[in-house]
This record gives sequence, C-alpha cells and structure tokens, in this order.
Amino acid sequence: MKFVALLIPFAILLSMVKGQLVPAMFIFGDSIVDVGNNNDLVTLIKANFPPYGRDLAHHEPTGRFCNGKLAIDIIAEGLGFTDQQPAYMSDKANGEMLLIGANFASAASGYYNATATLYNTLSLSQQLENYKEYKNKLTAITGKSNASSIISNGIHLISFGSSDFLQNYYINPLLFTSIHLICSQIFSLNHMIISFSFLQNLYELGARRIGVTTLPPLGCLPAAITAFGHGSNQCVARLNNNAISFNNKLNHRSQRLKRRFSNLSFAEVRRACCGTGLLETSILCNQHSIGTCSNASQYVFWDSFHPTEAAKKILATNLSNSGDSL
Repeated sequence: MKFVALLIPFAILLSMVKGQLVPAMFIFGDSIVDVGNNNDLVTLIKANFPPYGRDLAHHEPTGRFCNGKLAIDIIAEGLGFTDQQPAYMSDKANGEMLLIGANFASAASGYYNATATLYNTLSLSQQLENYKEYKNKLTAITGKSNASSIISNGIHLISFGSSDFLQNYYINPLLFTSIHLICSQIFSLNHMIISFSFLQNLYELGARRIGVTTLPPLGCLPAAITAFGHGSNQCVARLNNNAISFNNKLNHRSQRLKRRFSNLSFAEVRRACCGTGLLETSILCNQHSIGTCSNASQYVFWDSFHPTEAAKKILATNLSNSGDSL
C-alpha cells in the first residue's frame, strides 16, 4: 500500500478546521478600526466608557468608537472568526489568541506620524514596530514556518487618513496654509510612507494580502459640518473634494504597487446619535450627554466622527465585496 503525503500549509489547515476563510487578520489604522489600543494610553482620545459600546452583546465599552460593532468586527465574523482579533495593547493579546492575528490600530493616528504625536497615540511607525514584535511572539508560539504561513495567508487591512485631515491639517495652523499645500503634503506623504515604506515593510515581513481603505466623504461628518460649515447644515464640499483627490492618488499608488509586487493584493473601500449630534466625540460623548438618541440603528453616525454599527454593516459589506486580487 502506498501512502501519499498531502502537504497543506499550517495556516490553511488551521483555518479549515475552525471554519475560517483565512487564518488571521491584521488591522492598522485610526479610530475607525481601533478596538481598544488607546484604553491605557495617556490620551484624551479613547472610548472605554459609556455610552460607547452600549449595543454590544455585553453592553459594555471596549474602546471601540461606536455604539456597537465596528466594520472590522463584522468583516471578521463574515470570514468565519468566532473570536475578534485582540487589541495588541490589551491583556487578551497573548497565547493562542495571537494565532488569529491582532489589531494594532490607534485612534487619532494617521499616515503622518505627527498626527499621532499631537494626541499621544500610536503612530503608523509604532504600529509597525508592534507588528514586528507580534511576529516574534507568533514565531515563538508556533514556529517560524507556521508563523510565516499565518502571516502570508492572513489579511492585512489598513485604514488611515481621516485623522490626518480632520484632527491635524485642518486645525493645525503650521500645516494649514492652503488647500494646495495640504493636498500636496498628504499626497507626497502617501507616496513616501504608504507606497515605499509601510507597505514595503509589511511585504518584507511576509504580508501578501493587503487591503487599503479610502477616505469617506469627510465633509459630511457632523463634526466637519459643525467646524467648517460656516453655519450651514450641508456637507462641506471642499473637504469632500479633498477626500476624492486623496482617494484618486491612493488608487493610483495602489495600482503602481500591484505592478511592483506581482503577488501583492489590494482591496479598496470606502446627524450623530450621541448628544446634540453636532460635535460630541470621545470624552464629549458620555453617559451624561443630553439628547442622545434611543435607537442608534436609525442613525448613520454614532458620534460626530464615527458611524453606527448599522452604517458599518454597509461599509463592511462593501469592503468584503470589493476585493481586487491578482
């Protein structure tokens, strides 16, 4: 009798056993995808207190800037994960939990490291360093070959940009001299950091399946209308136009990188409930905020910066369906 060995990569086999479509997910970004990495940082930009998280299963705040699940949570569920990727800075990020990946995102961070510096959060560079540390821990747990398989077959999602514009460029007089300067700086920043540094570093560390999100219509965020709408209740056109310009640049850089790294894949995606719905976010959105809605599912925005769980389900579906694989 002849026996034939069937060689299946560890990561694929593990995900097959667990019913997952991919072995792991790795998330980098700002408050749109932060699941609690800011909780223990000395910063005002955190969401680990009520009413954040009130519509989660246990009705408790976790550090997510939402009333319930984030788009990234819904994506993970759709891919078959029964556990969520832990915030890397949390106590949950150890042992077998590391086998399904980790979340490195930090609210108020951006492509531009100085954005995170303003708020004492985890910069893009620091998130990359944490990822390197994670990889060493994973290797210690499962061995070099298995760790490489998990990373290469896992999905890496990157969601930055909103904080660069709304929490830095538009409010920092040292940077905000003209729209042209803002755009040219952020575009060159995207070129230098995203195209030739961050993504290249991820690639060199073994990442092969990478998703990069585009900016949402920044001018329609309640906080943006309040701060830059000059009393109008309409979306701020110039902010939306800047977001469109940024996204076009990002798309162009993504296509160039796809050609440069032949086996690298990309995916692209795209009146608040809390308080008055005009300005509250982070510590301004709290259990004493007057006017907070009773049913967040009817609202697009949870606070003045972040969508509700209902809105994020739509975003999650769009992201899941927009994968562009080579």
